[in-house]
Amino acid sequence: MLPVNRTSVTEFFLLGFAPFPLFQQLLFLPVLVTYIICVFGNVTIILLVRTEPSLHTPMYFFISIFAVLEIMFASVTIPKLLAILIQTKKNISFFGCFAQLYAFEALGETECLLLAFMVFDRYLAITNPLRYSTIMNPQLCYRFAILPWVGGFACSSFPSSFTFILDFCGPNEVDHFFCDLTPLQNLACSDPSSSNVVTSLSAVVGVVTPFIVIVGFYIHIIHTVLKIESTEGKTKAFSTCSSHLIVASLFYGSGMTVYVKPKGSNYDKFLALMYAVMTPVLNPFIYTFRNREVQNALRKNIKQFILFLH
Repeated sequence: MLPVNRTSVTEFFLLGFAPFPLFQQLLFLPVLVTYIICVFGNVTIILLVRTEPSLHTPMYFFISIFAVLEIMFASVTIPKLLAILIQTKKNISFFGCFAQLYAFEALGETECLLLAFMVFDRYLAITNPLRYSTIMNPQLCYRFAILPWVGGFACSSFPSSFTFILDFCGPNEVDHFFCDLTPLQNLACSDPSSSNVVTSLSAVVGVVTPFIVIVGFYIHIIHTVLKIESTEGKTKAFSTCSSHLIVASLFYGSGMTVYVKPKGSNYDKFLALMYAVMTPVLNPFIYTFRNREVQNALRKNIKQFILFLH
């Protein structure tokens, strides 16, 4: 048998929500507004943490890194989604598709790993408050900020590479609103079994393992907090972790459903809307705008801006 020439496919067509025409028409404006709020909200967080001395702590340092990551994560998929919602031609080049795939997977796994490092920071603050400042010194914070990026981009390179070397010789309609692993693997002319296995293994390493670490730390945190005698102390301790727990639950819940057992369900694209579009815009509000320290810093900067205008 002659080998299949995978270069016969030079572009893919993103179907998006074409099977749901009414939903597709109604989706453009909400997604556009969501993206604008996402960028504005996360940029506000970055600027506040950078300019406000009271926010120069490890927790807010990691939140600012997380905000940068969220802007990049959303920008990989949402602009293309907006384009295919209003354009008749929904094509993307072969190499552009795999560049989007790798960027999305790498940033997603980086987010999973960063969430695990962030809960470790909260774990130390609650269980070992006297040594917290000594342990979480600037050098360790910088290392904790860099390691998730290295791990995420390294781990995601394996499923992306195994999918890239598959043979694509005919069907080129991707049943998704961006280039994702399972829809592309379903289009391959060659056997995608090895790529599916590597995808699942990568999900276990980059998604499930950090999730288990987070759960383990939270069990220890809850056990420690319950020992606190005062109600005020318990409330304060839980409040520092509740935002992280909500964000982690939203992201991990939808992400693991899609990637741990890739089957290519019709519901995958709707779940993807949750972690690719909704979670990045909710994070600024969940993570920091409901925090009293950030609210005070925000009010202070707004007052200074108003005085400057006058």
